[in-house]
Amino acid sequence: MGDIRVGTASWTDRTLMDSGWYPPEANTPDKRLRFYASRFPLVEVDATYYALPSEQTAVAWAARTPAGFTFNIKAFSLFTQHPTRVAALPADLREAASAVGKDTVYQRQVDQAVVQQVWERFLAGLEPLRQAGKLGLVLFQYPQWFPISKAGKQYILSCARQIAPLRACVEFRNRTWMTPENQPETLGFLADNELPYVCVDMPQGYASSIPPVLAATAGLAVVRLHGHSDKWTSRDIHERFGYKYSDDELTSWAPRIADLARAAETTHVLFNNCYRDYAQVNAQRLAELLGGQ
Repeated sequence: MGDIRVGTASWTDRTLMDSGWYPPEANTPDKRLRFYASRFPLVEVDATYYALPSEQTAVAWAARTPAGFTFNIKAFSLFTQHPTRVAALPADLREAASAVGKDTVYQRQVDQAVVQQVWERFLAGLEPLRQAGKLGLVLFQYPQWFPISKAGKQYILSCARQIAPLRACVEFRNRTWMTPENQPETLGFLADNELPYVCVDMPQGYASSIPPVLAATAGLAVVRLHGHSDKWTSRDIHERFGYKYSDDELTSWAPRIADLARAAETTHVLFNNCYRDYAQVNAQRLAELLGGQ
């Protein structure tokens, strides 16, 4: 069985800091990250979806974590065809990006020279982590309006090329990619291009629902657990992800993840049920269960 790394999709959520998971002495960003990294070997950075990473911040993250610690980075919203606030772009690019006269833009509405500049600055912001050997995967979570198609596949490959030699992993939110009839095509496409498929656990029955299929399409496998909130469509992020896995649920997941890890060199498992200490408590428990597999 390959190496399994378990972590969470946040360490700075306000409700987490209010939950009491951090000890009183972990009262600064520096101390909180150091404490988190003493408990887990992996974390996912969600903030980079909303704003470009800062080199200065990346230097600090690298300095505050031990050797071997891994940061997975969520791709900036512009790259995954999500709406992006013009104000989230670098100041010198905003005027060109806002030429369409909107506060929020999609990539197709922005001059491609500007888009390329955004790609370059995104990668520059991550460079300190790469140099420190602490940069894992870049997560491309494509939206509900991104269905399976030849053009979609080509776009996924273009994103992977943009960040090479960094590694991309792919998460879908449009059901057409993982319907029973399309699963072989989708997983085969990712395997042929050595792109890790992001296996998900999430509420079912919604247009964005992807089934909990576990598959290794590259040497590095990824699992993201989003919970099963009954308020999945809420605009309140804490209502959407405010779900705590039961011990029975985690006990059933442990052997499935262990089986997945036998087909990969390394497996990343990330809890995205980020409300209070739910993700951290669940991640610690799953790591314990996997230790017994």
